[in-house]
Amino acid sequence: MYSDKDTTQLIERTKTVLLQLSNNNPEKHLPANKATAHVLQSILQFHEYRYYVLNDPIIADIEYDRIFKYLEKIESVDPTLQTPSSPTQRVAKGLSKAFATVQHTVPMLSLQNSYNADDLLDWDRKAKELTELTAISYSVEPKFDGASISLIYENDLLVRGATRGNGVEGDEITNNIKQIRSIPLSATFSTYGIAQIEIRGEVLMNKSNFTKYNKQLAEQNIPPLANPRNAAAGALRMKDPAEVGKRNLEAFLYHVSFYQLKPNATPHPLLQTHSGMLQMLWECGFRSPVKEMKVFEHIDNVIEHCTHFEQQRDDLAYEVDGMVVKVNDTVLQDQLGMTTHHPRWAIAYKFKARQATSQLRAVEFQVGRTGSITPVAKIDPVFISGVTVSSISLFNEEVIREKDLKIGDTVLVERAGDVIPYIVKSIAEARKGTEGNIIFPTICPVCSAALHKPEEESVWRCINPNCAAQIVERIIHFASKDAMDIKGFGEANVRKLYDLQLLKDIPGIYTLDFEKIGELEGFGKRSIENLKAAIEQSKHQPLHRLIFALGIRYVGENTAKILTRTATHLLDLQSFAVEQLQALEDVGPKAANSVYDFFHTPVIMDILNRLEQLGVSLHNHTKTILTGELANQTFLFTGTLTTMKRSEAEALVETKGGVILNTVSNKLNYLVVGEDAGSKLEKAKKINTVKILSEQEWRKLIDNG
Repeated sequence: MYSDKDTTQLIERTKTVLLQLSNNNPEKHLPANKATAHVLQSILQFHEYRYYVLNDPIIADIEYDRIFKYLEKIESVDPTLQTPSSPTQRVAKGLSKAFATVQHTVPMLSLQNSYNADDLLDWDRKAKELTELTAISYSVEPKFDGASISLIYENDLLVRGATRGNGVEGDEITNNIKQIRSIPLSATFSTYGIAQIEIRGEVLMNKSNFTKYNKQLAEQNIPPLANPRNAAAGALRMKDPAEVGKRNLEAFLYHVSFYQLKPNATPHPLLQTHSGMLQMLWECGFRSPVKEMKVFEHIDNVIEHCTHFEQQRDDLAYEVDGMVVKVNDTVLQDQLGMTTHHPRWAIAYKFKARQATSQLRAVEFQVGRTGSITPVAKIDPVFISGVTVSSISLFNEEVIREKDLKIGDTVLVERAGDVIPYIVKSIAEARKGTEGNIIFPTICPVCSAALHKPEEESVWRCINPNCAAQIVERIIHFASKDAMDIKGFGEANVRKLYDLQLLKDIPGIYTLDFEKIGELEGFGKRSIENLKAAIEQSKHQPLHRLIFALGIRYVGENTAKILTRTATHLLDLQSFAVEQLQALEDVGPKAANSVYDFFHTPVIMDILNRLEQLGVSLHNHTKTILTGELANQTFLFTGTLTTMKRSEAEALVETKGGVILNTVSNKLNYLVVGEDAGSKLEKAKKINTVKILSEQEWRKLIDNG
């Protein structure tokens, strides 16, 4: 539809317009005239095509919304600028040619977006003015970030499934829809007097399945998918329904757009409200957001709930990019009606942007505590989800190659879970020919030792144990909260003391010259006394913390606890053969070999002996716990617990002598299943020796022993 030349021009126009809109006075550069309207309309139409047809957006949602809102503004200033083809007058155009085109019973319109409390207050005010009411009841539910679908049921049977398409027409994908097991092939709508019904929803891939699927792609040397939404949208358009089934898609159905009653039937009471319709869908076997939905009588409560939910969004098993607020009364919905773009009775409260575009300026190579070489992208600072991002880990050389990254590229940046920034992709269409290749080093950027990469790994490593970068990272990890928990000895202080040669290795923590440290800026008398106390206290940490603190490859906190169960003294582990280590619960071949090598390295043994001489306890003072009520019983948790945090539940098991595992295997005794359990549950069902417990059954087991 768009030539390479058109694409390049529209990308450049987009950049220019976004820059102009960021000025305090955008009207100066983008006046309300025919030329401006034409430019904005063409830009929005292009990005709608990229988003809805190609499923390959090249700008962030908030950037699209910024342009859309400005076009709305100038069209309201001069209504003659408003053309029938303007994106403000109709939803996105374009259809895939792979499937038959079908018309929706009711247009699938977009939602009006809001980003703050003022927008919701203004929307509430307008709704009350149009209805001439002083109070309106609102339902609020998560805005799932997936692919929109429309389903039609006749006489209780699923007869058609379709994509959103352009909002008026979509692709008929019934066979693919049938592969989604959360969508029933038949539903008891007749018990509510309904002969025909059209319902709307969102097809999703949950976070756990998305991670698992991308891992499978990586094993086949296939580039990973950018996000769960793309994974779901791409699957719906596959020609082979069997391939759709492999993605383990799910669906939430959240809206009844049309229904026709049977002859002589009267409308069921649940059809009078949106919340009632969600309840009906739930009762008919659909995954409607009835559990996540709340009804409020005042807009202030709506705002408070949206703000609170944004803070909890990452606890969900699915990607959520906002909340949808709807007038709950269906009669009032009809009264409010809709524009050509969106219904007046609903609005989306969008969470802080998780994506933005930026420029890749350079790549630096950092050395980790295990010698791993990590490329780090340096980009033009960009504000995402309340944080300015300028550095992004690229993980390894393969990621650079898979994403086809070049110095000078325009890149799409996202913050996963509002925490970890990563580059979704480079935007090749924006290249000018001046971009440069990223050259991965062959020697360590810190100590200049030759780098090595085992055939079975994707990471290059510096194997020089005296590499300064590794030493510093090992000290930082050793002192960290989950390891020896030396308060006041964070990364900045460790680097400062190492650079001043007041700290050379891990044992050096316990021989620090506090007189010299007291002469440094930022180290007052009180802070030094607190640091002394924290260092002294760390000498008596449980053995599993020390094992984790030593930074053995493939040994996390749970594995460290399992190793602790086998030893009365840390050096007991030196006598274990690889086969003996691998026989322990949840210790795989990589971890077993790594532990064996660790305790047979002379430099490491010297460090451990020095630590013991300096007063650090290498003894296991907690081994008596193994005689508890759950001694030698293994547990694994999956899904979200409702009565306590997972970390608290795991600690409770351990206090009674139980062992926490990381994966489902024949060594697992109990799988405790919370809400929205993932693939671990399916795997456990295939192993007869694993007992599956609900959270309530597990609590009963804990309480009764």
